[in-house]
Amino acid sequence: MTQLKPILTHLDSIPSTPGKFKPDKSSPYNLYRLRFHPTLFPRFTLWSFFFIFFIVLLIFFSSPTNPTTGNSRRSLKNSLSPSPPLGPNWERRVRASARPRSKTGFTVLVTGAAGFVGTHVSLGLKRRGDGVLGLDNFNQYYDVGLKKARQGLLERSGIMVVEGDINDAVLLRKLFDAVAFTHVMHMAAQAGVRYAMQNPALDTAKKSTGSGGKKKGAAQLRIYNLGNTKPVPVGRLVSILEKLLKVKAKKKVIQMPRNGDVPFTHANITLAHTELGYKPTTDLEMGLKKFVKWYVSYYGSKKKKSSW
Repeated sequence: MTQLKPILTHLDSIPSTPGKFKPDKSSPYNLYRLRFHPTLFPRFTLWSFFFIFFIVLLIFFSSPTNPTTGNSRRSLKNSLSPSPPLGPNWERRVRASARPRSKTGFTVLVTGAAGFVGTHVSLGLKRRGDGVLGLDNFNQYYDVGLKKARQGLLERSGIMVVEGDINDAVLLRKLFDAVAFTHVMHMAAQAGVRYAMQNPALDTAKKSTGSGGKKKGAAQLRIYNLGNTKPVPVGRLVSILEKLLKVKAKKKVIQMPRNGDVPFTHANITLAHTELGYKPTTDLEMGLKKFVKWYVSYYGSKKKKSSW
């Protein structure tokens, strides 16, 4: 009990009402606390200031977008090109391009219009009197200059090609608000089996809305094959090109890679012949002859221009 008296005496000295407690300055602990605590606060404040300043600099100088590099991303890099500048003049050009020349003509939006098939489809529709508007994102999977040349050809034929992506909902809404299309020829696609295997996410780079909750259901899908009915070996193709180009190919035969290539392909065109009256008239040799004529003319003229 005698040992507890100093402790009880100390407790009695503490005020029972709230107030500012005055510690005993004679205590060694309190002397240490009073001596060092004021210096810790400025140090903490200083380091906090430097930390916040560093974070602000990091946010300010960091790039808002992550650049995509490498060949494996060259097409995905431009798969969502920015929408073109929209305005009254742009809408007038869109409507003029899509206006059919005949009363019975269609009004067609051709996606992938700067591609090989898309260009020829657009020209064919225009020749028969339909109104045609093209849409292409001009990705860099292969020579963009070739696509631009096709765009120039279409423009000279009265067909406007809008530079944009089919996944750009804002752009598509603008186009369909400006023009009442009767048909859409969907030719836009990512070329290359190998590229599709390296970048499978590109196939799902769009939102799937499904058909639930809609007043009208989608039209039934029908497939018409328009390919060759007889398989053609690669060696046969090379031999014809050697003959037409008058050069000897450097052949390097390797084992077929397991990357989507198949031993042979051919199409059954019976349904297309029966319902559409489709009957191919150009065989492989004639088609390659036309291709070589165009190839030499196009790339030969480019070489001449580059040497000027």
